[in-house]
Amino acid sequence: MSFLSYLINGISLGSVYAIIALGYTMVYGIAKMLNFAHGDVIMVGGYAVLLATTNLGLPPIIGILAAVVFCTVLGVTIERVAYRPLRNAASPLAVLITAIGVSYLLQNIALLLFGANTKSFKSVVTIPAISLADGALLITGETIVTIVSCVVIMIILTLFIRKSKSGQAMLAVSEDKGAAQLMGINVNRTIALTFAIGSGLAALAGVLLCSAYPSLSPYTGAMPGIKAFVAAVFGGIGSVPGAMIGGILLGIIEILGKAYISSQLADAIVFAVLIIVLLVKPTGILGKNIQEKV
Repeated sequence: MSFLSYLINGISLGSVYAIIALGYTMVYGIAKMLNFAHGDVIMVGGYAVLLATTNLGLPPIIGILAAVVFCTVLGVTIERVAYRPLRNAASPLAVLITAIGVSYLLQNIALLLFGANTKSFKSVVTIPAISLADGALLITGETIVTIVSCVVIMIILTLFIRKSKSGQAMLAVSEDKGAAQLMGINVNRTIALTFAIGSGLAALAGVLLCSAYPSLSPYTGAMPGIKAFVAAVFGGIGSVPGAMIGGILLGIIEILGKAYISSQLADAIVFAVLIIVLLVKPTGILGKNIQEKV
């Protein structure tokens, strides 16, 4: 029964990683860039909910919606101000270095506004825990909401990309920006929409993460952001289903590693597994080899 409990907790943590990884994989798949500031948007979403519910006394659902809207606007602003001017830069390192700079900027703004002390975060989940097997297995409300949210988000996002006009535009831009522009697709608007969706999902992931692990600091999003990037690469960066599979597998590996090997080595185990997977299959689980024409 302990193994089943660890497995459920791993799926729950992996679902958070999967939601965050969607932002990485969508931006890379469409804009061909790595937004390393994405993890810090999680932290911003957590503080937005904390301010809305604690300081302003708003209901949790309103606080979550406010956080999603704020992070969506933040993501679009970051793309417009920091990334778009460098999209055609001679070296791709320019965008990468800028992303790291934006990450530190968000962390330091949070330090100035809220201080370095870790704040207690009150869970926004009101669903009661479920007790199974005569109390031997307890599934918290946060775990239920996190797993269900991940599945629902993945279904909606997949349908959006496959069925909507904007989703089709994203697919076209991911294939060839120049050809998509010649076909009348607004590339800038499509990439901005990608950042908006990814940042909104990061806000939701921040709420779910802080509800399951009730603490918040300016560095809350740093390690989950890195692990979500690992999950995106693990599953095959650029693949939406790959982000979900990679995230859930990563969460399971981390929780089982903490339970059966060492809690101190859990992070090292996660990255070691990534290295092994990339050595065996460099494109990730669902990634595809891309042939470049010379």
